Amino acid sequence: MKPKLEGKKIGILMESDFYDPEIWYYKSRFPEEGAEVHFLSKLWGQPGLTFTGHEFHTPFYVNEAFTDMDDETLRSFDAIIVPAGFVSDRLRYTPDVTQPSDAVQFLKRAFQEEKILKGIICHGLWLMAWAPEVMKGRKLTTHNNLYADAINMGAEYLDQDVVVDRDLVTGRTGGHHAQFARTIIARLAGEL
Repeated sequence: MKPKLEGKKIGILMESDFYDPEIWYYKSRFPEEGAEVHFLSKLWGQPGLTFTGHEFHTPFYVNEAFTDMDDETLRSFDAIIVPAGFVSDRLRYTPDVTQPSDAVQFLKRAFQEEKILKGIICHGLWLMAWAPEVMKGRKLTTHNNLYADAINMGAEYLDQDVVVDRDLVTGRTGGHHAQFARTIIARLAGEL
């Protein structure tokens, strides 16, 4: 039987304080369906960085950057995922408080590409605070602590564990990562 995601490419943003079970699940589950998975971060001029999980402090090495990614490479991805935990809080750091971080700018570019599925789970929504225009009018779910953030962005909050709105899949908490991943797999496979 042909894997559902054969020929598909998924990018997952990374930083420290990730939700360990979620990231390790993605690392095995998406390739199990045939997807090529790339963990992406801001590497600060380094060839790679080791990040640690929030709960178990498990190390996770990343050697691919989203910074300076050209449009052609970005368009080669079928999905970009912002995981749970404090990944997004760390990735929204910017030395100039009047400018969005590199990760926010990267996501804004991804949102301009409707063929790229965007997945945001739990506190991943923090990254979108600098880009409320891309969330305005979108149906989504998020962690209960970010309900007001979603409303302030002009989004339509749905009290569900996973929500699909065109090219956006959102998940309520990191604990919903398996359901969130199943939904992304189904969407990329054309089943949803």
